[in-house]
Amino acid sequence: MANIGDLPEDVLVELFSMVPARELICNCRLVCVLWRDVVNLATVWKRKCQREGFNHEKWDKTVQDWKIFYFLCSLKKNLLKNPCAEESFQSWNLNPNEGDEWKIEDLPGQHGRDFLSPHVHKYFVTSYGQCLKSQLINLKKEGYWDQLMDEIRPDITVKDWYAARFDCGCRYELSVQLLSADYIVLNEFRPEPVVIEQWSDAEWREIAYTFHNYKAGVRHILFKHGGQDTQYWAGWYGCRVTNSSITIEPGMSR
Repeated sequence: MANIGDLPEDVLVELFSMVPARELICNCRLVCVLWRDVVNLATVWKRKCQREGFNHEKWDKTVQDWKIFYFLCSLKKNLLKNPCAEESFQSWNLNPNEGDEWKIEDLPGQHGRDFLSPHVHKYFVTSYGQCLKSQLINLKKEGYWDQLMDEIRPDITVKDWYAARFDCGCRYELSVQLLSADYIVLNEFRPEPVVIEQWSDAEWREIAYTFHNYKAGVRHILFKHGGQDTQYWAGWYGCRVTNSSITIEPGMSR
């Protein structure tokens, strides 16, 4: 009597490509040697990528491990919570929070410009005292296991958007640290603070950076940004920030 083990390899590949990834790893691989070997085939994971829309022409010739590529694609998301102020200050640590403190305003705001994306409706705005806010990301809680971060070390891309009011100058700063399990800084991106003079164009500006070939042992990411106005006016005339993001890319550093 025929059984599933008698099916040709290409048929098994097609069947396994429809099974959820967790079931493949935790259950199917344990059934028998044949299933283990088929689940380990690159063709299974490449087919899963194709099925779920992860396969892209630019990756096809550069992917070295389709299983890792699949998991990186399936995990990819903005690791920063509440980046556009839709949930007030939830998920953000406000420290320091000086002057008249952080505030949330609707776009475009007074003497401001609309954001490039119609999906962004709000922004955070600083005051005349230093205002910084931060998030600490636990990579394991987000699904990125230790071996992946130590051996594959996928690229980590940071993006942030900031703007000034037309009628007031401001100062903007950003710091992103890759931290060990013990919160030791392994890599850091800390560009020089940006000063925008009064009577600027008030356009939204993007800053972006990608961590490549960083040290092994990264377990957390600390994102911190903010600033203040340069006229020291009471109220909320400082830099505006929104749509911040941190993503771990399918492209691999090694």
